[in-house]
Amino acid sequence: MNAILRPQRWDSPFDDELNEEQVASILSLPAFVDIDSTRFPAQIPLVDIIANDARLVRFHRGDVVVREGDYGNSAFLVVDGSVCVVLTPGLPASILGRASKKRRGFFSALAQLWKNRNDVPEVRNLKGSDGSKAGSAEAETTRVDMARVASTQTTVQLNAGQIFGEIAAIARSPRTATILAAADATLLEIRWQGLRELRRYDTGWRERIDTAYRANALKQHLMEDSLFAQLSAEELDKVAAATLFETYGSLDWNVQFKRQQQNGTAKEIPIVTEGDYPDGLLMIRGGFAKVTRRIGNGERVLTYLSAGSVFGLGEFYRIWKGDADVAMRSSLSPLGYVDVLRVPYFVLEKYVFPHLTKEPEDHLQTAFDRPLTADSLLKWAVDHRFINGTKSMVIDLDRCVRCDDCVSACASTHGGNPRFVRHGKEHDHWMVANACMHCIDPVCMIGCPTGAIHREEATGMVVINDETCIGCQTCANSCPYDNIRMVEINSSDDTAIFDSESGMPLLKATKCDFCYDQPGGPACVRACSHDAIMRTSIVELTQIAEVR
Repeated sequence: MNAILRPQRWDSPFDDELNEEQVASILSLPAFVDIDSTRFPAQIPLVDIIANDARLVRFHRGDVVVREGDYGNSAFLVVDGSVCVVLTPGLPASILGRASKKRRGFFSALAQLWKNRNDVPEVRNLKGSDGSKAGSAEAETTRVDMARVASTQTTVQLNAGQIFGEIAAIARSPRTATILAAADATLLEIRWQGLRELRRYDTGWRERIDTAYRANALKQHLMEDSLFAQLSAEELDKVAAATLFETYGSLDWNVQFKRQQQNGTAKEIPIVTEGDYPDGLLMIRGGFAKVTRRIGNGERVLTYLSAGSVFGLGEFYRIWKGDADVAMRSSLSPLGYVDVLRVPYFVLEKYVFPHLTKEPEDHLQTAFDRPLTADSLLKWAVDHRFINGTKSMVIDLDRCVRCDDCVSACASTHGGNPRFVRHGKEHDHWMVANACMHCIDPVCMIGCPTGAIHREEATGMVVINDETCIGCQTCANSCPYDNIRMVEINSSDDTAIFDSESGMPLLKATKCDFCYDQPGGPACVRACSHDAIMRTSIVELTQIAEVR
């Protein structure tokens, strides 16, 4: 028996070189000095949050702190110096120095076929080998010419005491802007697990994070939308001041969703009801909402909306053109959780419609005009929240011959155990298998105490760091689709690994990682000789289904 102590949350600190003196210095900063440490539970003391979930990072003028589009798992507090947020037109990827994905070479991928031990699967090197920090923000620093930035970009400066990056950290979303060190700067980087605890137990930090989150999300979203592209900075400020930020549902929507799956789908309380008088243009900033229209005694799902979508533009345009009898033609309901910006009519009347060169396209009418038979796949995907997936494993059952070559290929690539199960929910001849879908909103990350499950920064694939996974099962229990499994692990000398205190086998979370380090991409797709497997989104699937 190979017995060790069960891994704990802070076995792997964010910065194992952060000493007691530095922790005390951080706690003396204005952002922390007024925190009532007694409000934190004994098992999660404030000093331990700073010691284990934070790190001091130093940047020189011109260094890239975060890159627009990368997935982040942390927020930053400016300790000294300053940073600048690049707003428009944005820096090209060629000068941002993006780290290339570290894929295996051909011979390395080939060699793993001989290294796999089918008799001893799930071997772990518990001492660690690469020293990586799960949840860390951008790992490599790139320096750009600040004189060029000043002459070509519109920027906003952030100084000591200001926080940024909280949008990506809280909402599990891509970075919305590139941020550079405007001068030599020291930043306190807080991984999102620590940010969550600060927000949970301290009112001041909750207000700080929520205020920054709402203000930055609102302004950034407006700037990026084509409806407001022609506005000056002053006009944009006026639009932002008039716009309301609303949220519906809970970030932990997976809990209610699982309950609904067990007990039957509950009816969502609509944000907008068909027949209502228009009350502001709705812009979806994050999450999902479905659009329905009454048909007989039931309702028809026309489409679903996600980040970047708008609702109600056609109705307001008709009002602007002089139609006095306008009501909402469809209902809008949240699917779990959704962030919404509500823009008043007078803003559209003054700043948007006079600049439109053509009438807005009526996508909802186009959806309503399609045959009813085309709705079933979309409704099924919405009901089961498969719309959340970006790389769902979809199997065409008419082509699949049940040879299990996909399972064997996955096992060969992942140390003897496959990372998916070839069964799942079916609709017609389509099946969404139990494999990680690499969701737009990966709720599996919400409760991970160590940051072990996180997004791979360059691609956004959801991966698990074996070194920092403590086997708590939180991610497996949180996944709405049951796509994460707990496995007993073994050492390289063919012995099982047990917890020395309880005598129980140690577990680790496993799931599909989309073969993100393999030169040829997903092994399951490459192994299928019948073209039965796709890794796709539901939008792409509905398009494929029309021709298959």
